Amino acid sequence: MRMSSRIPALAVAGALAAASLTACGGDSTSATGDKNDRVKIMVGGLDKVIYLPVMLTERLGYFKDEGVAVQLLTEPAGVQAETALVSGDVQGTVGFYDHTLDLQVKGKHVQSVVQLSQAPGEVEIVSNKAADDIGSAKDFKGKKLGVTGLGSSTDFLTKYLAVKNGVQTSEFTPVAVGAGQTFISALQQGSIQGGMTTDPTVATILDKKLGRILIDMRTPEGSKKALGGLYPSSSLYMQTEWVNAHKATVQKLANAFVKTLKWMSTHSADEIAAKMPADYAQGGGAALYAQSIKNTLPMFTTDGVMPPDGPATVERVLKAFNPNLKNADVDLSKTYTTEFVKKAN
Repeated sequence: MRMSSRIPALAVAGALAAASLTACGGDSTSATGDKNDRVKIMVGGLDKVIYLPVMLTERLGYFKDEGVAVQLLTEPAGVQAETALVSGDVQGTVGFYDHTLDLQVKGKHVQSVVQLSQAPGEVEIVSNKAADDIGSAKDFKGKKLGVTGLGSSTDFLTKYLAVKNGVQTSEFTPVAVGAGQTFISALQQGSIQGGMTTDPTVATILDKKLGRILIDMRTPEGSKKALGGLYPSSSLYMQTEWVNAHKATVQKLANAFVKTLKWMSTHSADEIAAKMPADYAQGGGAALYAQSIKNTLPMFTTDGVMPPDGPATVERVLKAFNPNLKNADVDLSKTYTTEFVKKAN
């Protein structure tokens, strides 16, 4: 895989992407597409089930079918993927929609062009050792809680759950532990008492009996219970200026992703798992990986369209704890567009 020299942090994550992409044809770039249709997309964890549509689109050949050459790159946390976009190293990021609001108040204009999901897909896990001490988010006080990265969406959501339940953000310690094995190791070693993560990490923790679920936001119902509404999360977001200057290319990307979402809605978790790189199971085995997909499937949209009330829910959640957003006027209409996905549908 050819990577930009301006992304030095990709050594380990890039190896994962390269290995996975080799399994689907030996190169991270689809075979077709002229120089105007070459796009680098950074993903906040290619092997996470919440971002599954990205690699699945590649594996199904839909990028190639649309004539766009896509190079997929990976970082362990969404906040790092966001940084790659803002710095201009990539043209697109697949991460949580909430970053578009956070960036707007910082003077950076980005927008979601394909909304892959309508719920976070996140789970707050508590280690067995701390199970007696943490019965709800009210017990976060004084605890060390794992997040993928500081400033990441898992960090955002953890802070919201704390504040919502009477715990100030200064009263607990978020610890950046990534996902997968690094998260599991932190839980086993007691570096954290709990934390927010996704499948297949969740499935592995439960299978190994290392912890239990405290809060489950993998479904629309779970999102509404924890956050008070649908919470659009995984999305393809891009700098607004770039979108406006490359509408034909963005349309091809939207077409490809919408095809994938529709394919997912008509196939089983086992069929989806069979299309994915074998190493995405994170050592848990094919059956456990398929189960983790099944548990997370309800979070995805079927058409890539932003849920009507979703942006307002995200704004309310972020303003509950984020001082930069609390008194800021956010123009939600500039944080997403349905122009491309509606044409794709």
